[in-house]
Amino acid sequence: MTELRRIQLLSPRLANQIAAGEVVERPASVAKELLENCLDAGATRIDVDVEQGGIKLLRVRDDGGGIPADDLPLALARHATSKIRDLQDLEAVNSLGFRGEALASISSVSRLTLTSRTPQASEAWQVETEGRDMEARVQPAAHPVGTTVEVRDLFFNTPARRKFLRAEKTEFDHLQDVIKKLALARFDVAFHLRHNGKSVLALHEAHDAQARARRVGAVCGTAFLEQALPIEIERNGLHLWGWVGLPTFSRSQADLQYFYVNGRMVRDKLVAHAVRQAYRDVLYNGRHPTFVLFLEIDPAVVDVNVHPTKHEVRFRDSRMVHDFLYGTLHRALGEVRPEDQLAAPAAVTQVVRATGLEAGEFGPQGEMSLAANLLERPTAEPSWRPVGGYQAPRAQPALPVAEAQGAYREYFAPLGTAGAASALPAEQGDIPPLGYALAQLKGVYILAENAVGLVLVDMHAAHERITYERLKTAMACEGLKGQPLLVPESLALSEREADCAEEHAAWFTRLGFELQRLGQESLAIRQIPALLKQAEANQLVRDVLADLLEYGTSDRIQAHLNELLATMACHGAVRANRRLTLPEMNGLLRDMEQTERSGQCNHGRPTWTQLGMDDLDKLFLRGR
Repeated sequence: MTELRRIQLLSPRLANQIAAGEVVERPASVAKELLENCLDAGATRIDVDVEQGGIKLLRVRDDGGGIPADDLPLALARHATSKIRDLQDLEAVNSLGFRGEALASISSVSRLTLTSRTPQASEAWQVETEGRDMEARVQPAAHPVGTTVEVRDLFFNTPARRKFLRAEKTEFDHLQDVIKKLALARFDVAFHLRHNGKSVLALHEAHDAQARARRVGAVCGTAFLEQALPIEIERNGLHLWGWVGLPTFSRSQADLQYFYVNGRMVRDKLVAHAVRQAYRDVLYNGRHPTFVLFLEIDPAVVDVNVHPTKHEVRFRDSRMVHDFLYGTLHRALGEVRPEDQLAAPAAVTQVVRATGLEAGEFGPQGEMSLAANLLERPTAEPSWRPVGGYQAPRAQPALPVAEAQGAYREYFAPLGTAGAASALPAEQGDIPPLGYALAQLKGVYILAENAVGLVLVDMHAAHERITYERLKTAMACEGLKGQPLLVPESLALSEREADCAEEHAAWFTRLGFELQRLGQESLAIRQIPALLKQAEANQLVRDVLADLLEYGTSDRIQAHLNELLATMACHGAVRANRRLTLPEMNGLLRDMEQTERSGQCNHGRPTWTQLGMDDLDKLFLRGR
């Protein structure tokens, strides 16, 4: 017979040790909690001393406002904080640490000493806890204005937890990463890190654009800084700024992605989805984008209290945030031209991007309406194309459906040797970014000379991107032709999914679908886009509805269409071993300078590269 076990209160130490399991995983998580307290206290300089990766010693000192002597015993008590008072404060949290459990949890699994002095106090005071009931002992101490927290022998009294710690270098790498993340969040604070007596990190305050760029370079590497695009946009109460890496500077893993909401580092699936969508057309398969981005938003419309470690947030209007992020990044990446990539590290300068429609103010239809917005602007006439080839349309009424397919077929006219627009070097004027063609190599690459040196262009990849962008613009102009199904497909769904389909019925119609609700948990698919007649309509609609329910938006239909257009563009692009004349090569270079995302082909491969005179001199050891 099972022994009857009575309910009893846990001892304060055991309760704190259980709570420590939520917030104290390793020295790095201790450092995070302590550093956040420093920032909340108004520190302008933080010094961190570490021994044995933080396992033996982790000392954090700041020059913030300090803690009054009478409050020191409470600082190590559970559920005690100076940062919130009532529910209203919790619904608009401005501080990083606010749960009131961190110091109590840390002190229950280590030997913790806290020394602090306020500007008004004539002396400092020190507090530490001891015994089963964790009674606080306060005594006078010597200390400047600010606070020092010293954590020794982490997990000394919980050996099972200590066994899960990794090697000293691994633990220190995690701890250093935490400091770097916070250093990016607060450019106005200096951070200094020492490990086993040696200085590892010294980041000074950064009050201007150049100093901020230097800190980004120190944390993320100068290579990121040289290949990053600065952005800043404010709209509808949302302010986004920071740096996004060019698609050519991608990573094999998502290890250079920093996203902050009101100064708090977060990893949010909605944000990740929006960024992934924005890079979808320009990133090589399996690669990950790089970025350091800051979103500032009214604290009342974002909930930061949804996870014990505060790594996740929840937005009140997630769909608006998603569309804002996607639209802004998509537009910024689309506006990158060869001259941007050839300029000095762009991240040093402050760039303010357009707002409103030009910044990507659109809903779940994604690129369709973005491309439609582009039609309202005057478009430069393409200077090179296959004879009889199709030009990107100017703003005009949509073509009749009967003529729609013709617009796409014209892309596949063979390249002629005569009649291509001439774009030879002029006697006067500036040299264009990609320069002028010198020759063609093995029928694959174009060699050109610009102001920097030698430019190498993969002509098939470049023409593929140009053709692809014109196809997308044409589709946005002409609309999608729907094809009725001979036998409508029935679809069994949940009531929530069926309601979602009804809510977005107008959007489905614009994309060439016709959905009819048959019952509470069923739909009929009566029409699909003509270009997607080979697609699994049943599964596609299910996947789209799943996205709409989770993110408030979906790009699956657009992704399928883009895959088809990319295939068409690949077949329509000039093939390898096709000999081009100098005017045709120069015309292709001019089209690349005018076309969005021309730095990458449809599959994310680079279309051109630059070899400067310094690079060439190194090859031949000139100047050595």
